[in-house]
This record gives sequence, C-alpha cells and structure tokens, in this order.
Amino acid sequence: MEVADAMNPADYEAWYVTPRGRWIGETEYALAARQLAAQAGDSLLDVGCGTGWFTRRAAADGLHATGLDPNPDWLNFARAHSNPNLKWVEGDARALPFEDASFDHVLSIAALCFVDDERQAVAECVRVARRRFAIGWLNRDSLLYRQKGRGGGSGAYRGARWHSAQEVRALFSNLPVRNLKLRSAIFIPSGTGCATWLEQGVPKVLPWGGLLLVAGEKV
Repeated sequence: MEVADAMNPADYEAWYVTPRGRWIGETEYALAARQLAAQAGDSLLDVGCGTGWFTRRAAADGLHATGLDPNPDWLNFARAHSNPNLKWVEGDARALPFEDASFDHVLSIAALCFVDDERQAVAECVRVARRRFAIGWLNRDSLLYRQKGRGGGSGAYRGARWHSAQEVRALFSNLPVRNLKLRSAIFIPSGTGCATWLEQGVPKVLPWGGLLLVAGEKV
C-alpha cells in the first residue's frame, strides 16, 4: 500500500505483525483472493506494494508475484525482507512500465487512493491485466473512516482519499472490463474477538466495510 512519505516502512510492516494488523491484512487479502480466483503458477502484479506484505502473501499462495511502488526506500525494505525470487519494480501506477496484458492478475489494496489521478491508475491496472483484477479503496461510508479518515486522516491513512461505492464503480466506466463486482470487508476495524466473529457473518456485498474492493475480468 502506498502511504505518506513520512511513515517509516519498518513501523508500517511491524503493524502487520500485531494481532489487529494481521487480521486486517489477512481479511483483505482473502477477499481479494476469492475474487481473483488465481491458480498456483499464475502471474500477479501488486500495484502500490509498499513494504510488500500483500506481494509476499500472494507468493505464499504459489503465485509469481511482482511488487511495484514509486518509493525506492520502501522497495529496498521489501527486497531485504523477502525471498530473492520475488520481483520488485520502481514505477508510477499512472504509467506502469509493462506491456499490455503482462500479468494474469493485478492486485492493489488501498494504494490508488494516494495517487493523484486514480482514473488513469485504474486504466493502467486494467491495461496490464490479462485475466482478472482486484482493486481496493478506503470507504467513506464506513466506521474506519469515522475513526481514521476525518480531518485529513491519521497514521497510514493521512492524505488518502476515501470514496463511496458509487464513486469507485465510476472509475471503471468505459474501460474494457466485464462482470464487475463490488465487495467490502473490515466492518468493525477494532480487530477484537467480537469484531472478527461478526466479520465472518456479514455479507461482503454490503458496501460499509473499511475496504471497498472492485474486481472484474479484462475483456
């Protein structure tokens, strides 16, 4: 995930080791993985990979994963804390340095909301995808927004744009995509036992989770 430059990559990565951070990361990844339905051996690009947590998670599922981020310091951290077989590329989400249909799948979790031209970044993600994509945004109609998004945001959320379900759907208009599905996760972001239990029973079609995920197929 692309985050404010002031945040330290080691501190950001350490958050994923906490019980709450691990639960949020695994819940978000599981939602995206279900929509991608990737098979071991498929290639995947993680756009806005940050420290590479989701990139490494995809690789653990047997995918040939590549992480892309504009921040060289965060990529250096990712390289130093990952398998040497993983690929890390410095690049701009608005002009991905890959040919059309270079990857079976494209993933991006809460990263494009830090990019100035989200529409262009979405078009690029679709362009380099061969089969499916799953792109997540921060949800303005969520409890997480009330806790972390107001007043410009706090922590890793500082400077992020928060969107409604209608707004994220509109980012895909007139692009060569089909079978778009919108799902959400992290309805109660506290990560307590009650929150994790409720998360399992809440239908993911309800657009009130902290993460809004749009997934679909490349035409």
